[in-house]
Amino acid sequence: MDAPGELFTVADDELICWHGARQTRLEGLTPDTVVHSDGIDARTLPRHGELLCRIATVNDVHFGETEAGRLGDSDEWETFSVAPGEDPYPEVMNRGAIHDISGWDPDLVVVKGDLTSGGTRAEYERFREFYEPAFGDRLMVVRGNHESYHRLAVADTAFQERALPGVQVVLLDTSRDGHPNGDLSGAQLEQLDELASRADRPVLVFGHHPIWDERTEERNDHTFGLLPSATDGLIEVFGRRERLVGYFAGHTHRNRVVRTPYRPEVPFAEVACVKDFPGSWAEYRVFDGGILQVHRRIATPEALRWSERTRAMFGGAYPAYASGAPEERCFVVCGPQTPR
Repeated sequence: MDAPGELFTVADDELICWHGARQTRLEGLTPDTVVHSDGIDARTLPRHGELLCRIATVNDVHFGETEAGRLGDSDEWETFSVAPGEDPYPEVMNRGAIHDISGWDPDLVVVKGDLTSGGTRAEYERFREFYEPAFGDRLMVVRGNHESYHRLAVADTAFQERALPGVQVVLLDTSRDGHPNGDLSGAQLEQLDELASRADRPVLVFGHHPIWDERTEERNDHTFGLLPSATDGLIEVFGRRERLVGYFAGHTHRNRVVRTPYRPEVPFAEVACVKDFPGSWAEYRVFDGGILQVHRRIATPEALRWSERTRAMFGGAYPAYASGAPEERCFVVCGPQTPR
């Protein structure tokens, strides 16, 4: 008998459970309904109103990387590479992500940082060769710390915005030249505040670095995500602008949601990476009565072979870290009862 599967995808009409590289997929389901079938026991997400648009996001795509699981100079853990002559694994994983996202046909694709591994121009151009032909003017891109740390001046627009049916999208450059962690300027926060003050629809905010979590990190300027001062500023703007309904980041290579006491209904979310297990992208379904985040594994056979290999990273502890809890992968961003 198979071991219990991993329920990675919960949507309003679909559930996907993974047994290694094999999936059990239930489709055409009723929203907000408990399902007991084929080893799956879960409730579908609610659906409120008409579907207005679709947004997809990826992060930590790492073109040019050749060794997965390397932490600095440490040799404590086994690392993973492909054999000579095989396609580089970042290209395998990103090709799979583009295939799967294209099949979903989103209105917008947000790539939120770490486009490269070593911050080189050649790696960035390789990223462009993959993503720009696939998505054209539907693409929004911002750099991450792998670019800014090496002072590669690409995709460094401080503030981008895009209006779509039912939602406004903001993409912030959170990266700092020469540093691995992130920051936001006063001007960026003022722009966000001004946009939210005039917005006539919910606003989704994206950036590379997640917020500093005061519950788990001391207050200092060496935190992994956004600096505490930038986090304070961002939360303050969210606290006074109810049109701001969620902040979505990458950087940590895991699925996670932090909620603050200032507006506990707002998710400050992290989405796992493309380049290794579980091989992630996320979709946002925008209805006229709410927005859902739905996590997906990259499902091409080549991508699944690599992502299953990299389950073993960090002595086998990586899946529990990267996957996150089910409610941190798939959840209601905002609904009819959420101030919008």
